[in-house]
Amino acid sequence: MAWVKIPKEHHPLFRAALPKDDRVDTIAMFGGVAARVNGYMFAGLFGNSAMVRLSPEDLQKAAKIGAEPFDPMGNRKALTDRVLLPRSVMTRPAVLRGWLARALEFTATLPPVTGSRRAKKPAQKRATKR
Repeated sequence: MAWVKIPKEHHPLFRAALPKDDRVDTIAMFGGVAARVNGYMFAGLFGNSAMVRLSPEDLQKAAKIGAEPFDPMGNRKALTDRVLLPRSVMTRPAVLRGWLARALEFTATLPPVTGSRRAKKPAQKRATKR
């Protein structure tokens, strides 16, 4: 994947589409925003779109809408449970919201990150509206 600067206008779109869930925190990453649950990144901005971590079933559904394997370094070592969604999802808030919800649901099933794998950088808790 060629490096493309993340458009600043994608930041508020991504944040608005995140699930309203107290377990979610966000961090700045590569000039964009990423979201985590239990210490795992489940979604983030990359280039002109968003990356999501999905179950095997949802990976198949994402492929049908044009998602590509997420290979941020371009060395054909894609992260097998992550895809880069098509650019068009950034113009369709409800669709983006749905994929972020699926990513959270799947990633929250993984055991919490502990010890040396825990991120050193303090996270920002996501403000929730109730």
